[in-house]
Amino acid sequence: MRLTLRVWRQKNAEADGTMSTYEVDGIAKDMSFLEMLDTLNESLILAGEDPVAFDHDCREGICGACSLVINGEAHGPERTTTCQLHMRSFADGDTIDIEPWRAAAFPVVKDLVVDRSAFDRIIQAGGYITAPTGAAPEAHATPVPKPAADAAFEHAECIGCGACVAACPNGAAMLFTSAKVNHLNVLPQGAPERASRVLDMVAQMDEEGFGGCTLTGECATACPKGIELFSITTMNREFVRAARKGR
Repeated sequence: MRLTLRVWRQKNAEADGTMSTYEVDGIAKDMSFLEMLDTLNESLILAGEDPVAFDHDCREGICGACSLVINGEAHGPERTTTCQLHMRSFADGDTIDIEPWRAAAFPVVKDLVVDRSAFDRIIQAGGYITAPTGAAPEAHATPVPKPAADAAFEHAECIGCGACVAACPNGAAMLFTSAKVNHLNVLPQGAPERASRVLDMVAQMDEEGFGGCTLTGECATACPKGIELFSITTMNREFVRAARKGR
């Protein structure tokens, strides 16, 4: 396959960015999208040019590091992570636009790399439970109802990639925040901080500068792990309940 790539290039957070055009050839359909970018970077390095910076780590669809907007869609045309997107999803001769996440709370570091530490600070605000230190507790000491366990697992699938923010017209982080809140709030182990958790994490989300949620649903459509929109409405109910009780 021969492809034309229009890639966002930006030297640093203060510099102005621009779309640069590159031609790549010999791309196999079984290559992943990141392998295709590796091929581009090899040619740039051989030509003495600066390679394109992009985030990646496990390349197995687990870590959520591969954050790219491809032809205007978070992670590209399929509901998966960028590392699991393969070039068979494109046709020979295609022109592909590749950009970083676009959100005020995700400033560009370089090229396609953005700073997603805002997510870390949301987790730090309440993504934990109170547990005594020392020996591991007995596995059956705290019974967990099957529906609660299932719900916790569903929300725990969130990998924090940020696709929900990139896809949202307002740059909201409600799907991410709700997944992290609900993951713990449905479990008995998370009950002691149930009210403070939702209030503190939502407050931190707002402080980070994410946009307001209008429930358009684009976040759930883009989520590679299938976190559903009801996660947000569930968190909203938790928030109202906690606000009325005053923690």
